[in-house]
Amino acid sequence: MKQVKKLEEHFNKKTAKVNGKPPIKSLLVVFSYHTMSTMKVAQTIANVLGAQIKTPQEIHPEDLLNYDLVGFGSGIYDAKHHKFLFDLAEKLPKIPEKKAFLFSTAGMTGTRKVAGDHSKLRSKLQAKGYDIVGDFGCKGFNKNSFLKYFGGMNKGRPNAIDLERAEEFAQSLT
Repeated sequence: MKQVKKLEEHFNKKTAKVNGKPPIKSLLVVFSYHTMSTMKVAQTIANVLGAQIKTPQEIHPEDLLNYDLVGFGSGIYDAKHHKFLFDLAEKLPKIPEKKAFLFSTAGMTGTRKVAGDHSKLRSKLQAKGYDIVGDFGCKGFNKNSFLKYFGGMNKGRPNAIDLERAEEFAQSLT
């Protein structure tokens, strides 16, 4: 009986209206590796949008044609998204005006920093015909390189405030 109730709740959540509008078919393509910080953000956004989450390796480029909105996210590595997202973007067919958004977690953030970190993937997707309708970035726990010897950077991030901002961002997309 509990399983049936959980399935009903899940179904109702997926088909519920968002901001008074029917949900749009959404997908998040996420690569989250070291500390799963980006996955926490992705799950928050997916809950608002009723979106599926897949890794770049699980995606066939033509699959994206089945979605109204596609989010691309990862941690930031050397001032850009992970290579796996670029590999997928390279394989995407050109399509007119497919709506997409970018998101990330990083050791350092700020409006200009996020814009810079997202610029390379943004350009690649725009060249394929994607209309980038938004960007979201927040701090993520970073224990790469020498930081691991000091316990990492941004421990506990993304935190509740970051995830609330991610939720607000997702609501703005609907």
